[in-house]
Amino acid sequence: MSTTLPLTQPATAKPAKRASVASITVSFNGAHIIERQLKALKRQTHEISEIIVVNNASTDGLAQLLATNFPEITVLTLPENGGVGGALSAGMDYAALKKKYDWIWLFDDDSLPSDNALEMLLASRDHLDDEADRLAILAPLWEDESTQAPVPGVFWRGGRLATAPIKLDQPITFVDLVISSGTLIQREAIESVGLPRADFFMDFVDFEYCLRLRRNGYKIGLVRDSHFDHTVGEPASNGLARFLRWTDHAPWRRYYITRNEVYTIWQYYGTWRSKTFFLCRSLWVATILFLFGKQKLACFRMMWRGFLDGRAGRLGISVPNSSS
Repeated sequence: MSTTLPLTQPATAKPAKRASVASITVSFNGAHIIERQLKALKRQTHEISEIIVVNNASTDGLAQLLATNFPEITVLTLPENGGVGGALSAGMDYAALKKKYDWIWLFDDDSLPSDNALEMLLASRDHLDDEADRLAILAPLWEDESTQAPVPGVFWRGGRLATAPIKLDQPITFVDLVISSGTLIQREAIESVGLPRADFFMDFVDFEYCLRLRRNGYKIGLVRDSHFDHTVGEPASNGLARFLRWTDHAPWRRYYITRNEVYTIWQYYGTWRSKTFFLCRSLWVATILFLFGKQKLACFRMMWRGFLDGRAGRLGISVPNSSS
């Protein structure tokens, strides 16, 4: 006698949760350039849950432009210009710690992502195995829009910075440092290591944050198939200087670049190798500045002041008219 067993119904698989993403754009007087980026964010093939602009006390009509042309966008207006550090800290506090979005996508207002940039960043997680548990940042490959030059990630090796070559045969290249614009940061990592340093104001904010994540065991991945354009300062017009990828920063920017890097290296990696590498690189920068800089003496003074303040831990907004 045969017995026919009833067919068991297959368990219904639960659909994978779609990651929630909030974008944060930092803008100071960016009314003339921000519209193209916001339109690109609205075109993303993976929908952004909330588009956020941190208005760094702009005086160029940015608030009015956003209210008129993008009323659906969340605008966080700071009472004074807090720089990149203050704006990122305020935006990430709102999006990650208060609203609890899964991922936070960071931008300067001059960056332009491709329409599928976010989708490609998130899709890269399918190639991760053990690395997924400690993944903090997914970053796109980006090109300097003014020079069309691809900009790789950076390694921190033996107390020095080194360019991280992109492995084009692999979907993800793990690095130590990436610029903040275009990076996608997981909320759990932000909750673990805290917010970016508002007291840095500008420059080296992103690198300090990356080093903090790496020191806490998190990983940073550069995603081969995600692309966007970004302009880095104002490249020098001199042919040799352009070949050297020289950017002629204003004296006040030289102050923050020097101060914040000195503070980070002396606090995190105060070995003789790290300090020697920094001093040698500063000498090289000073040499290029002497040859091609427009405000040589002012920049030298600000670099020296930045070095002293970084060593003493004097942070915050320290240079007058730095928002101009």
